[in-house]
Amino acid sequence: MKTPAQLQELIDDGVIDEVLRPLKSGKEAAVYVVRSGDQVRCAKVYKDMAQRSFQQRVQYQEGRKVRGSREARAMAKASKYGRKQQEQEWKNTEVDALYQLRAAGVRVPEPFGYFHGVLVMELVTDAEGFSAPRLGEVALEAGQARDYHRVLLEQIKLMLCCGLIHGDLSPYNVLIGPDGPIVIDFPQVVSAAGNNAARTMLLRDVNNLTAYLGRSAPELLDTWYGEQMWELFQAGDLYPDTVLTGEYTPDESAVDLDSVREAINDAREMALIREQGRRAAEEEDY
Repeated sequence: MKTPAQLQELIDDGVIDEVLRPLKSGKEAAVYVVRSGDQVRCAKVYKDMAQRSFQQRVQYQEGRKVRGSREARAMAKASKYGRKQQEQEWKNTEVDALYQLRAAGVRVPEPFGYFHGVLVMELVTDAEGFSAPRLGEVALEAGQARDYHRVLLEQIKLMLCCGLIHGDLSPYNVLIGPDGPIVIDFPQVVSAAGNNAARTMLLRDVNNLTAYLGRSAPELLDTWYGEQMWELFQAGDLYPDTVLTGEYTPDESAVDLDSVREAINDAREMALIREQGRRAAEEEDY
């Protein structure tokens, strides 16, 4: 494998010693397994984004702090310099979020530094030492689904206590390590207090996970953790040790109630269909 130019710079600087193999590649970054001394880690190499991608990210960037007034003006004008600064801010956001969330006890990979546009961090592995699978790739029993749901809701709560919302949480950016779920991929992280779409994104994150895990444990589909968390957060009553019940009395007059619960309702129907199919199969066996 030819070593990518960005990683060669890290080798030349002594940050890493060797690139072992590619791990995954997505729209925004490519991740490689690397060796640093006697430690195996991963390196996230961010890809340059086209103007169209910037426009799609406007909703996520609302409320983020920009490091200087000149940069803020350039980014607002979408000049060449502004787009470059916007790209840099986009990358810095994930780095800053990882350090902040790790310090707050959130289950995220440990960062080891950001060098030449490359984020070096912990390689999450399974019990055998192989790269950990994503939640969406793991077959779950009901008990596991309930346990993972509890752990992941705790991580979302801790993030919100830090004033952050993942913004794109799904079964495919949660890794399953030996000790349970680890949340990854934070370049789109949202300011809970500064973004007008914060509530919608929080509910979407919670509902995405609940809908998926509810396939294995249908009772999860009748919980309202996202709504409860947001209400407590707005009131200033959400703390790391707050015990969540998932109980909430929704405002039936809210215009967007149906859209907020769309993922949950769809998953509930799927779970019911699966359960009916399972029962029918059992009856045939008898």
